Amino acid sequence: MTKSTTDVRSSVRIGRALASPVGVLVTVPLLVVAVGVGVLLVGRDATRSASQAMARRELSDQAASVQADVAFALDQAEPLIGRVRVLADEQRPLEDVLRRLHDLLVGRPGVAYLSISFPDGTFRGAYLTPEGGIEAQESTLAEHYVRRFSIEGEQLVPVRTEPNQYDPRTREFYRLAASTGARAWTEPYTFFKSHETGITCTEPVYDEAHALRAVITVDFHVGALSRFIAKPALDEARSFVFKRDGTILASSAAQLATPAGGQLLRSTDVHDPALDAVLAEQLTDDVRELDTRDGAYLARVTPIGGKRAGVTVPLDWFVATVVPTRTLLGPTHALERSSIIASGGALAIALSLALVLAWNLVRMRKQVAASREQARTAEARARELGSYRLVSKLGTGGMGEVWRAEHRLLAREAAIKLIRPEVLDDPKSVADVRERFRREAQTLASMKSRHTIAIFDFGVTVEGIFYYVMELLDGLDLESLVARYGAQPAGRVIELLAQACASLAEAHDAGLLHRDIKPPNLFVCRAADELDITKLLDFGIVQTVNEKPAQSTASTALPETPKLTRVGAMLGTPGFMAPEQILGMQLDGRADLYALGCVGWWLLAGREVFPRDGSEAKFLQRHLYEAVPPLRDHVTGWLPAELEAVIASCLAKDLDERPADARALAARLRTIEIPEDQRWTEERALAWWQAYSPPVHASKGPSAEIRIVMPNRTADELPGTAERSVAKTIID
Repeated sequence: MTKSTTDVRSSVRIGRALASPVGVLVTVPLLVVAVGVGVLLVGRDATRSASQAMARRELSDQAASVQADVAFALDQAEPLIGRVRVLADEQRPLEDVLRRLHDLLVGRPGVAYLSISFPDGTFRGAYLTPEGGIEAQESTLAEHYVRRFSIEGEQLVPVRTEPNQYDPRTREFYRLAASTGARAWTEPYTFFKSHETGITCTEPVYDEAHALRAVITVDFHVGALSRFIAKPALDEARSFVFKRDGTILASSAAQLATPAGGQLLRSTDVHDPALDAVLAEQLTDDVRELDTRDGAYLARVTPIGGKRAGVTVPLDWFVATVVPTRTLLGPTHALERSSIIASGGALAIALSLALVLAWNLVRMRKQVAASREQARTAEARARELGSYRLVSKLGTGGMGEVWRAEHRLLAREAAIKLIRPEVLDDPKSVADVRERFRREAQTLASMKSRHTIAIFDFGVTVEGIFYYVMELLDGLDLESLVARYGAQPAGRVIELLAQACASLAEAHDAGLLHRDIKPPNLFVCRAADELDITKLLDFGIVQTVNEKPAQSTASTALPETPKLTRVGAMLGTPGFMAPEQILGMQLDGRADLYALGCVGWWLLAGREVFPRDGSEAKFLQRHLYEAVPPLRDHVTGWLPAELEAVIASCLAKDLDERPADARALAARLRTIEIPEDQRWTEERALAWWQAYSPPVHASKGPSAEIRIVMPNRTADELPGTAERSVAKTIID
């Protein structure tokens, strides 16, 4: 018998044994178990790898979210500095300054203090109390006291008076502003009274002779920033804002104790092993696993330096987010243990169990792949809206963002105004927000006048983000024009008002009433070789002529006037509202002409028609009943009698005494005789723009007609030099 014959016979016997019932009973389960074990091992590795990748992704998303939140908090410094700058006048009434500082601080997450310091040591400010409330204060060195106030409604209520030992001129922020002569960020330092570690955005304010008039600040301390990031989305995650040298600026870990002796808060004061490991490892912008004395952690460190509030801050500011490894990978480890236990009893149901495990493996792989693809798609969509590519963020509000954008095919720059989907989460306001946004875009799209801001596009992304695209303007609004450079010459005012009439004439012809004509909504800009072009902005509360106005709570005696400052009670802005608009009567185009007359008064006199030296009710009653004071008494330069008469006619209480329409008003302005030495010529306009035009980097939202819908903010939070809007309106 040959060897080959023996091998064949042996194979036959083995085959018959395997095919026998006993063989099948033993072999098939063994084969299935072997395959199941193999699949289990492969699945475990794949699951662990996928889970680790997903854990890293979740941690990266959490770190990016915290970084964005902290950057948002710090970026509030720029708009706040601009608003506080207007209040940096020691002659301004104390009650008005403290009330406005209080209002600016409301709803500012992470911000701890707004202050104005004067060269004589006088200090005015509003600050966040340890209980989360807001108080205002004034201290003087001459009288050695500090008075503290709370704000109740519109009233300044004294809280307490204390001895004063505080001299702002000795503090780091004052010395830094005085020495640099420009906006700057301080190094971390301890606050005077609380001894908390903080940082400050500071800026000097100079008078016309370039003498230091005041130093203004926006402060962020550990307590305020820590409350802002106090609740990370991942369980047991902790976030820290720190400098590379170990100085702590914020922590979500726990209540932080203030170091004794006014020392900076250091990492050694936090007693967190994960933070110690982060600092020791000198981590970069990546996810790393750390072994510490209380376990393993995944950590992500992200820088937040660079440009903050228009100023380059040190690049050693970082946000670290750490989370215990067991928190992210614990479910995966539990699944592995359960699978091993289940495999021990797999002889009876081995085949089914293998199929289930295989199916679960395929499903998990598909889910991981789908999650990654969705993340990549969402990241790509986040940088594009329609045909536009988002280039850089121009501003951020509580409910929206404004971006400088570029058309992907035409390379044309534009401004994109968008509303984040979370604004629409409130079912009570969603319909109003959507309708107001759509209506504003539709109104602007219907306007053809070159003196109305132009809209290019409107849409809603698949994520529910409402947006529209507008032209990008180079200039400043009329409120900023007067606030920065004072009252304007009559020759220039005539040109600005006449151009505004062109936009209003088109709107009124279409049966549209603007209802919110005021200096912030009129923009003077330049385009190519053209200078001093007036643009009308913000049609957010436009009304058709036949539409009934919102019913006001005001009566002849105005007993309910405090309600006028509440959102929704009346649409318009006190100080620029016609009497019939205050009373909630039916309006026509002459209401807008009244407001335009108020704007003309503002440009010529550098102030509102009636002073705000009493209650809101008294202020509104003046517009209803008091005679308009002589404009000439408040204008120092040349003022033609014809222009004074035109402004007075616009401000007439009786509608029939006002110009019949915008074209009639423009015609009267054009007929005013202007001497050659007072004419606003192209040469004078060019010289002004060359000397005083703001640089491109200082341009904010209004310079691109970028106004963000923020329906949850109250009227008292709205910016402005001499008014608070009483409408649910569009905020810059």
